[in-house]
Order: sequence, then C-alpha cells, then structure tokens
Amino acid sequence: MTSLFEPTRAGDLQLANRIAMAPLTRNRSPEAIPTDLVATYYAQRASAGLIISEATAISPQAQGYADVPGLYGTEQLDGWKKVTRAVHDASGKIVVQLWHVGRVSHTDLQPGNAAPVAPSAVQANTKTVLIKDGVPTFTPTSMPRALDAEEIPGIVQDYRHAARNAIASGFDGVEIHAANGYLIDQFLRDSINDRTDAYGGSPENRARLLLEVMNAVVAEIGAGRTGVRLSPVTPANAAAQDSDAQGLFNLVVAQLAPMKLAFVHVVEGA
Repeated sequence: MTSLFEPTRAGDLQLANRIAMAPLTRNRSPEAIPTDLVATYYAQRASAGLIISEATAISPQAQGYADVPGLYGTEQLDGWKKVTRAVHDASGKIVVQLWHVGRVSHTDLQPGNAAPVAPSAVQANTKTVLIKDGVPTFTPTSMPRALDAEEIPGIVQDYRHAARNAIASGFDGVEIHAANGYLIDQFLRDSINDRTDAYGGSPENRARLLLEVMNAVVAEIGAGRTGVRLSPVTPANAAAQDSDAQGLFNLVVAQLAPMKLAFVHVVEGA
C-alpha cells in the first residue's frame, strides 16, 4: 500500500479508499427510528471508503441506551432507507453494526420493564443512558437474568432477521458487534459467563453463540457482506479479562477464518 486513498476490496465490497469510519453511538433515533438528521450525518461522511454505522439493536430486547436505532420493524427500516440512500447518493458505502447489549441495559429500556438478559445473572458495574425529563442521564445498569438455553436460538434468529432487514434497507453489508462487553462478548469471557451448559465452560462452548450468529448471518446475506468486531482485551462495560484471552481469541479467529468474512474489526484495547 502506498496511499490511504487507493481503492481496495473488503469481501464483496469495492471501496473507494482504505479509510473506514468506526461506529459511534449518537442517540439521535427516538423510538429506535433513524431521523433525517441521521441521514445528513452519514451523508456528510460518505467520502470514507467504508462507514460502519452506530450500533443498531436487533430486537427490542437488544436495546441498551435511550434513542439508539433498531432494525426490526417497518418504521426502523424506512428510517434507515433514507440513510443508505443519502450515503449512496454521495458515492459512499455503509454497513450496519448489529447489536445486542445483553446485561448493559436497564429495565426502563426493556419490553415490559423486564430484566436485561445475559449469559449469567451477574450485574455489569457500568452505566447506561436514560432520558429523564428530556435530559440524558447516566444510570447504573439493572441486574440481568441468565438466558435459558431454549431462548438462545431465538436470539440467533434475531441476528439473521436483522441482517436480512439490513440488506432490504439498502445497507452494503453488516458488522456483528461481538466486542466491548455486550452480549456476544459476555458469552465469550469466563469472567462473566459461568454457565455449565453447552454455552459455558470451555472456550469452544463460550464461543458457540458467536459462531452460531456468524453462520446464520453468512447463510442469510453471504460472507462477502459480513464482518465482525472483536475486542480481546477491552475493559469496556465491565468486560473483565478472560483468564486466557490469547487462547480464547486464537480459537475464535481460527473458527471464523474458514467463513472468509469481508473483514475482522479488532479493538486494540484501553
């Protein structure tokens, strides 16, 4: 490479240059619906070779912060269509980051004010954002409940459905958010995941949810339009270190490699 401004490919995505815009949470989507301001924001940044959108909830349960967007209902899809059209009109490429926050949520943000879900009933020592009397307010996360094994296939299908919705909304692809202490990352780490079933214990079991999600999304939209975000050593959202982070993520990457994903997006650390 001699210049950041040379074109390149990421899987099926032909990019005008080698600069990517990382995902940045903006909290500008009331009722999880992207607004005209969101379309303007991304269109202004379309000269990047690739835009990775702000994290976007795959279901109402996946929501963890006030006014973040979703990709599970007609109104959300219609909002995102304005965004992707604006980016493409400016000759840009955009993928959506698909997100389930797991325990990094609050009962006020959950359907029926239910407890957030997680691999284990271990509260995150971190805060989320609620809007109280029109003012964004940092608030401690709520105590989660452990997911039953029978619920996990439904979450995998939520990822698959959101990926299908992404393409229907005009996105060029998706990035699966498996980093920064959110649900998939919670399953990966033995400091958070103390399950004794097929999704806990060994590194292979703790990686099971990630691999099931990736296989489902790849089957839906193709590996060439699918990326993943990992953060092997991040402390974000109380994601305490795994006892063998190097071994765990060696295993994860070795199992992802045969999928021939468009890209792997790695967070360097703190």
